Amino acid sequence: MVRDTLGEDAVIVATREEKNAVGGAMVHITAAVEKDLAVDFQDQPTDDWEAFEDEDESSMIEELTDMMLRHAVPEDILDQVISCASVLSIDEPRLALLASIESLFKFNPIPTEKLSRPLMMVGPPGAGKTLITAKLAARSAMGGLNVAVITTDIERAGGREQLEAFTRLMDIDLLVAKTPAELKEVILSVKNADQILIDTAGINPFDMNHVKRAAQLIGAGDIEPVLVMPANTNADEAGETAKIFATIGATRFLPTRVDVARRLGSILAAAYQGGLSFTEVSTTAKVADGLSQLTSKRLTQLLMPNAKTVTMPVDKKVYS
Repeated sequence: MVRDTLGEDAVIVATREEKNAVGGAMVHITAAVEKDLAVDFQDQPTDDWEAFEDEDESSMIEELTDMMLRHAVPEDILDQVISCASVLSIDEPRLALLASIESLFKFNPIPTEKLSRPLMMVGPPGAGKTLITAKLAARSAMGGLNVAVITTDIERAGGREQLEAFTRLMDIDLLVAKTPAELKEVILSVKNADQILIDTAGINPFDMNHVKRAAQLIGAGDIEPVLVMPANTNADEAGETAKIFATIGATRFLPTRVDVARRLGSILAAAYQGGLSFTEVSTTAKVADGLSQLTSKRLTQLLMPNAKTVTMPVDKKVYS
């Protein structure tokens, strides 16, 4: 398919396992072929030009590698980024990173209008799910939407009270569901709301009883779970955690505490290993602020400040 579409010189840049619309397995393949460079070679000796290109590429790869090592990016992702950047033939490191991120990762923001499904914040203990629920509710309420907020976090001391303090300021009644059956009933009672946001207790992804309980809550209705996880997490554990949450339906990933993290390899690992789409990003503890859409440009800026936009100099096609 790649060669038929792009020609014999096409190269497969990256592959990634994903789920299709009905939950089945599929493979996402990104392929590319270089365009002819618009350069006048008349006065440029071929050998010198090739040496110049090799030097630029080597410098770009070295800078990207150093950056990713500083962020503790796992080796398999590092290799994919370097491979993608090399094929795309972009010498400027920040632009090469941006183009690679656009090829390797998915971005799917949470809509700011009426939602067709309730959103449930899931993730490990201490990830910031309650604060994210409050931030999403505040953003939607300030946008004029009718928002319903539900909590199932009844075991953690102060969990319900914390969220209730936030919702009270927004004149939103906090609803409580202790079991999947109760959650189903509560969702039905607010089915006319523009958005239904659900907070949950922390889930230990390595305890199958915890994961099973989370799956039962998700199964209480047509609910979309959103993985919430702090950026200052070990990259390997973040990747394993994301894989587990993906098995119970998570397709979006919202990183928190990005402002206090100095190494962001964990968020790349979570999205890549879990096959998850980046959505919003949280950069402050303020409820009415600090929640913004995470785009390829924004992610590049977080990894390498002052990144610029780029028009990728390649013909590219994605196969699913």
